[in-house]
Amino acid sequence: MALKAQKDDTVKVHYLGTLADGTVFDSSEGRDPLEFVVGSGSVIEGFDRAVIDMEEGQSKEVTIPSDRAYGPWSQELVFSLDREAFPFEPQEGMVVRLSLPSGEDMAATVCAVEDQTVTLDANHPLAGKDLTFKITLVGIQRS
Repeated sequence: MALKAQKDDTVKVHYLGTLADGTVFDSSEGRDPLEFVVGSGSVIEGFDRAVIDMEEGQSKEVTIPSDRAYGPWSQELVFSLDREAFPFEPQEGMVVRLSLPSGEDMAATVCAVEDQTVTLDANHPLAGKDLTFKITLVGIQRS
C-alpha cells in the first residue's frame, strides 16, 4: 500500500496557482519543490488540506475558495495617510511597509496618490479570490 500524506508529515510539492481567468499568480516551476509540514499552518488552509491523503507522484487540481485562502477583501483595510508621511515619492502600485504601533510591520499597496493624501490597501493581493492549484506531490517524510 502506498504511503499517503498525513498531518505532521513533511511533504514536497510542485504547484501551479491560477485565478478564475487563468492568470498564473504563482508556480514552483524552475525552483525546488515547496516543502512544508502538513497541518503546521505554514501554507494556506485549503492547500494544506488538499495534500492530505495524496500519494507520492500523484497530481490533482483543487479550487480553494477565498475563505480558505487569503480571506475576503475588506474595505476596512483601505485607508489614507497624509502625503507628508512618506519620505519618498509614492506611486500607484508600489508596495510599502508600514510600522504599526504594536511594533509589527504591515505591507500595503498604494492605490491612489493625491495632492495631500495617499490611499493604501493592506488587503493581501489575493484576498477575495478563489484560487486553483495544480499540485504534484513529489515527496513524503514521516515525522
